[in-house]
Amino acid sequence: MSGARLLFDEMPLRNIFSYHAILDSYCKLNDVDNAYQVFDQMRERNSVSWNLMISMLSRNGLEDKALVSYYSMRLNGFVPTRFTLASVLSACGGLGNVECGRECHGLATKLGLSTNLYAGNALLGMYMKCEFVEDAILVFKDLPEQNEVSFTAMMDGLVGADRMEEAFDMFRFMHRERIIDCVSLSSVLSVCFKREFDVYDGNEGKMHMMHGEQIHGLVIKVGFERDMHVNNSLLNLYAKLGCMDCAEMLFNSMSKVSVVSWNVMISGYAKKYHLQRAIECMKGMQGCGVEPDEVTYVNMLSACLRSGDIETGLLIFHSMSVPSLASWNAMLSGYSQNEYHREAVMLFREMQFTRVRPDRTTFAIILSSCAAMGLLEGGKQIHAALMKAELSTDLYVTSGLIAVYSKSSKIEVAKVIFNMAPQYDIVCWNSVLAGLSLNSLGAEGFTFFRRMLGEGMLPTEFSYASVLNCCSSLSSLSQGRQIHGQVVKVGHANNVYVGTALVDMYSKCGDVDEARQFFDVMHCKDLVTWNEMIHGYAQNGRGEDAVSLFKDMIKASIEPDHITFVAVLTACSHSGLVDTGLRLFNSMQQEYCVEPISDHYTCIIDTLGRAGRFNEVEEIIDNMPCKDDPIIWEVLLSSCRVHANINLARRAADELFRLDPSNSAPYSLLANMYSSLDRWDDVKYVRYIMGMQQVSKEPGYSRV
Repeated sequence: MSGARLLFDEMPLRNIFSYHAILDSYCKLNDVDNAYQVFDQMRERNSVSWNLMISMLSRNGLEDKALVSYYSMRLNGFVPTRFTLASVLSACGGLGNVECGRECHGLATKLGLSTNLYAGNALLGMYMKCEFVEDAILVFKDLPEQNEVSFTAMMDGLVGADRMEEAFDMFRFMHRERIIDCVSLSSVLSVCFKREFDVYDGNEGKMHMMHGEQIHGLVIKVGFERDMHVNNSLLNLYAKLGCMDCAEMLFNSMSKVSVVSWNVMISGYAKKYHLQRAIECMKGMQGCGVEPDEVTYVNMLSACLRSGDIETGLLIFHSMSVPSLASWNAMLSGYSQNEYHREAVMLFREMQFTRVRPDRTTFAIILSSCAAMGLLEGGKQIHAALMKAELSTDLYVTSGLIAVYSKSSKIEVAKVIFNMAPQYDIVCWNSVLAGLSLNSLGAEGFTFFRRMLGEGMLPTEFSYASVLNCCSSLSSLSQGRQIHGQVVKVGHANNVYVGTALVDMYSKCGDVDEARQFFDVMHCKDLVTWNEMIHGYAQNGRGEDAVSLFKDMIKASIEPDHITFVAVLTACSHSGLVDTGLRLFNSMQQEYCVEPISDHYTCIIDTLGRAGRFNEVEEIIDNMPCKDDPIIWEVLLSSCRVHANINLARRAADELFRLDPSNSAPYSLLANMYSSLDRWDDVKYVRYIMGMQQVSKEPGYSRV
């Protein structure tokens, strides 16, 4: 090219043909700057000159400039050809500019080009990319003849519009007309893996797998089994549907593989949490002389992070010479999803010192980590960065900002952010609703939910779970029943999260029998559901029912966690089931491998203390690891006061004085205990100590 340009510059006389020769070369090389330089030097231009420029700009993602050039061409009096319209329509489709596309459609009709196959296919593609499917169908029907490009464009558009059966029908028609090529086969395979399935043995997953296997058979029948593009599409199908055995058989039979083929295999192993196989695949790829690209590294990061292997993921990330934005986002997402929120924040800070600019995905991930940590200052700094980048009203990050301020008890700021958003989606509504619930603003949450319904927003399972929590905090059984009715009406009653929220609502509103009735008919129950039901019995003083349900849970092969034991031990404490509680406490570590924490010690000490069994209490507190938890000693002090156990009360009070000398509660409890026993000298001494420590008790007052 350099030699051609040197010759061109030395030519004493240049005409339009010599200009077109050099311009065409630059356009084919996608050298935009030099193409513009040559184009600007041309004293004479025709439609070919403009077509070359418009086509190059449209092809290189510079759709805006392509349209500007098109309008300049029209102003200079040149009539567009079918090639001009094809490039311009492609640019309109890329921009989603259907108005400009319709203008071109009108001009094509005026020039008699709307039925031209080349221009007609471009029109068809434009309408499909702009999601005007019915207009595309009309163009398709008006074409005097259709070729494989027409059918493939229709099929891709129908897939994009989620009209799967129509896309399959289009392929069946192509099959009957015998106009199948490798592009149409790849397109129909994309129909099969349009939806990904977490459960491979589901009926819908089996159906899509069956379609894929049929297409694979057709590929072999029509002789495209050696086409690498088709084989990569087949690999992608098997990997996304989770059938890695089929993917491996195909991969091993392929005569030629590319970096795309290796990437698909690594991605498939990542999806199935087969980290070791993914690592072996990457080593095999390098052993065959194929250099990993950006997609390879992102897939490997995904494999490590899905498997929870953060260390290996970090090694891969640091082995990249210049990590791309996708790699940064993958690493941040892995940290956040595995609850390494502090590490995510630190990595985001490190990212600020690179040339990689964060996008809306980056901000959404880091806002999620800030919300989880309750890191208000970090959230504010990110909010400022979003405003600087003019992304603060972006829907994708608005819900993240709302979550940060809500979880930091700044619900008023969260509401301001919501009200400033130019438009809302269900995620934003849910974020505010969850924030109101989290900040114990149940009445306002219920009002907000009604506003949401009034504005035509369709609630999700998350919406119903949040508003049921609002009903729980209000102890409003009537409102809870209304929401229950709506949940049944819209078909969310079988959702485990909504069902668990309903159990919690009925329990907290005092109707534990209704909670149990709904619990029994739930099709899907997880550990949280069982915990909520046991806790519901505990809250309502139904200790024996709680213990019985705990036994049913064990019989159902549900492994209890530390929350389960807090719930059942609380039930034993409230119902005086001392021996049962002690037996459950002792079984935690021995039978269920659950290490007792301070909450469990508090429950069992409360249970034994209420029964006056202080010898066993002393034995437990002597051996417990969490001696610096003030709640344990406060519970013990209260029990000692009831049973007038002076010695143990004094020990509990001393521990509380050590842990929090400024807290007046233990002084008051101890003084009241001495006064009830007429030990006035001891009362005087306690008052003296309070004075020495400058501890003052806030006076109580009556609300009556």
